[in-house]
Amino acid sequence: MSVTDMSVAQIITDKLNQFFTPSHLEVINESNRHHVPPNSETHFKVIVVSDKFDGQRPLARHREVNTVLAGELANGVHALSINTYTPAEWQQVEEVPRTPNCKG
Repeated sequence: MSVTDMSVAQIITDKLNQFFTPSHLEVINESNRHHVPPNSETHFKVIVVSDKFDGQRPLARHREVNTVLAGELANGVHALSINTYTPAEWQQVEEVPRTPNCKG
């Protein structure tokens, strides 16, 4: 399957898997919660659990995710909700923060 045949969600998943080698990864297409055409892939939420986040502050983690997904963010992904955790932090998480409703 070529990159052009892959969904944006799959491209995001592949890139995050390759860079972070996560122990847990969720890529959630939340486009349907926004004012976009059906089947759009413009708004995503990612949950990434990786040892690579050990010793990093949340801003540094988010910058890494943004860097890995720079191409997608420059070409069609309008919004990205980023939730990053170390494996130890993930064990303590009871609920991932909800993405706010669209105000547009």
